[in-house]
Amino acid sequence: MSTDLSRRHFITTAASTFLGVTASRVIAAPGLGTSPLKQAATARNVIYLYMTGGMSHLDTWDPKPDNKDVMGLTKTINTNVDGIRLSENLPLMARQADKIAILRGMNSTQGAHEQGQYYQRTSYTMRSSIKHPSMGAWLEKFQGRGNPTLPGSVMIGNDSRHPGAGFFEAKFAPLMINDPETGIANVRTNSWFTEGRMLDRLQVAKQLDAQFAATYNVKNVRAYSDMYDDAIKMMKSEELKAFDLDAEDNKLREKYGRDRFGQGCLLARRLVEHGVRHVEVTFGSWDTHNANFTRVPELADELDAALSTLLQDLESRGLLQETLVVLATEFGRTPEINANDGRDHHAPGFSCVLAGGGVRGGQVWGATDENGHKVADGAVSVPDFNATIAYALGLPMDTVLYSPSKRPFTVVDKGKPVTQIFG
Repeated sequence: MSTDLSRRHFITTAASTFLGVTASRVIAAPGLGTSPLKQAATARNVIYLYMTGGMSHLDTWDPKPDNKDVMGLTKTINTNVDGIRLSENLPLMARQADKIAILRGMNSTQGAHEQGQYYQRTSYTMRSSIKHPSMGAWLEKFQGRGNPTLPGSVMIGNDSRHPGAGFFEAKFAPLMINDPETGIANVRTNSWFTEGRMLDRLQVAKQLDAQFAATYNVKNVRAYSDMYDDAIKMMKSEELKAFDLDAEDNKLREKYGRDRFGQGCLLARRLVEHGVRHVEVTFGSWDTHNANFTRVPELADELDAALSTLLQDLESRGLLQETLVVLATEFGRTPEINANDGRDHHAPGFSCVLAGGGVRGGQVWGATDENGHKVADGAVSVPDFNATIAYALGLPMDTVLYSPSKRPFTVVDKGKPVTQIFG
């Protein structure tokens, strides 16, 4: 009986993630149309690494070696690209600077965590009246799933405030996985609860729901039926092996790092190998108001191992050129060091990183001033950054879709892609 209930829990949970719909969700309106500005894609997949809490740019990607007052205890090291220097906290990535493009001119209008995270993931500011789709939802909406038996997007981490599908149908929301080590539970039948018994019970459930579905024949009700069908497909699919990290060599797992972020990056690689188009892995918290010079090295150590291994792993498998690896955060940290040996929120200037997916490595785009306070050259807004991701994926940035309230939206809100970093 407990197995039956847990299996039912799996199917119900799937309804509120990528396969179904909740009663409170409303569906987007009209068709997609054709965009005259649609560009050729340089990437097929995205692995989106989100640094929750506001990553200090000064102690990672944008150090100021000539300004000791700003840098505090953090030192600077050379990389394998002449002219590019990184914080000493990223020694492994310093050896792979030729694979990355660092956008040091990032800036945001949002200086609080929840609002900043929402803005970074959607390009729109948070509103109480609407929830905007994240990039994974836009990708699946425009281009469909890469593997028909697996979700179109997966979110690895614990972030209940992720915007997900926004005002799109809930089937475009990512499948949420809290722990990459455990994969997806309750997807295999046992000796008693056979596939035949499960299908019989689902048939009875559909018969009981038939009158309600006929009376309320709208998308968010029909989505429940679609959810059951998709859940069954996934449960029967051989592609579920993509979620099994035990299939990987132990030495590689150790190289990624045995922490959740490292194993999340490894799972992300396995998922894109099996056709999942958009995988997000969250990591934090980088909210270093206190003990910045103790906490950042600890966080950076995990990041450095996982990111450097991910790039090498993708490259060795021939996947890096078709996979855009994104490292993003909601804002940076202040040049000023506070009384608690920490740095506070800082939206006027920070850094994000792109690699693979047609992006030319070994470059820096933009710059902050000598204190790392504000953008001095090559400003990139959050919508511009997301437009750059959309450009790599070949998404039509001028195609308008409508919310339930008939308001028009595009994949990025007036963002302009930084096309110069490609090629």
